[in-house]
Amino acid sequence: MTGMAEPLDPDMFRGCPPTAAPIRVGDKWTAKIIRCLEAGPRRFTELQRPLRGITPKVLTESLRAMERDGLLTRTAYDEIPPRVQYELTALGRSLLEPMNAGCEWSRKHLAELMRARETWHAGTP
Repeated sequence: MTGMAEPLDPDMFRGCPPTAAPIRVGDKWTAKIIRCLEAGPRRFTELQRPLRGITPKVLTESLRAMERDGLLTRTAYDEIPPRVQYELTALGRSLLEPMNAGCEWSRKHLAELMRARETWHAGTP
């Protein structure tokens, strides 16, 4: 066994309050919505198609949270029938590069990750 590691700084997360951190980027839908909006604005129904399994309520909540956090804009057009489009902001687009890095990591390590999960599940009572 090697020497003891330095103790963790109790203030290591100071300045990054949990209520303000954009942790929701790791939720089930935000990254997928960002991918759907990568090529440009989309309507609600367009977003529903590739997001299989999302309910209209959850999609609405996710879009509102993303709008609140400045990741996308919602534009309502005064037309009949009403038309609403969602589009990434510059802040939302700034997530594409780190998401691409995460996707690349996943491509390289997915088999290893799945083997680790299988091994862990096999040893779980």
